[in-house]
Amino acid sequence: MTPGPQTLSPTWFLDCDSEAVSAFADQAVGSTEDTIKVAEALFYAVRDGFRYDPYQVSREPASYRASAITASASNWCVPKSVLLATSARARGIPARLGFADVLNHLTSAKLSESMGTDLFAWHGYAELWLNEKWVKLSTAFNIELCERFGVAALEFDPIDGALMHPYDTSGRRHMEYVRERGSYDDLPLEAMFETFDEVYPNVEISEAGNDAAFHE
Repeated sequence: MTPGPQTLSPTWFLDCDSEAVSAFADQAVGSTEDTIKVAEALFYAVRDGFRYDPYQVSREPASYRASAITASASNWCVPKSVLLATSARARGIPARLGFADVLNHLTSAKLSESMGTDLFAWHGYAELWLNEKWVKLSTAFNIELCERFGVAALEFDPIDGALMHPYDTSGRRHMEYVRERGSYDDLPLEAMFETFDEVYPNVEISEAGNDAAFHE
């Protein structure tokens, strides 16, 4: 199905008309206008330009605006996906957000203990319209983190997409997708936190972690 105009339009969260997002996209992409090269440059700029930190979860809606995300040094899968989708729209590529529940078999012991589960609800990725189809791209884990955990970093693939590997480089189970939550033209933040409150009733979402596994 051809993407509708809403996949190129700004929203409050995906503010692709903001100066901050335009500046981020321009710096990442440079002068090329080739759609695939633009998408590739944005993918790596988001993947490695923001260190993955699962403790950076905020309840403030403003923290999930793409323009605000550009100013962060580290973040987690949902804001990074918001930024990739938004910067793609800023460069004329139809984009939306995708979500799934995943089991992370290689998360840190501290994070697993604090969450009370290895289930990550509403794991986010971006979906870009490339080669006449929707392509799913996950930019959550920066390359340094992948090397630390012994997981192959996801590489940009405009045909088959880039979702989390089921196994690490040693053959251990890594990421298991257990539930698809669908595609969204805007960030369903309220629904996300309703689920978080159900799945992680004893976790203070706003508390910052001090987990060495996710720091330089």
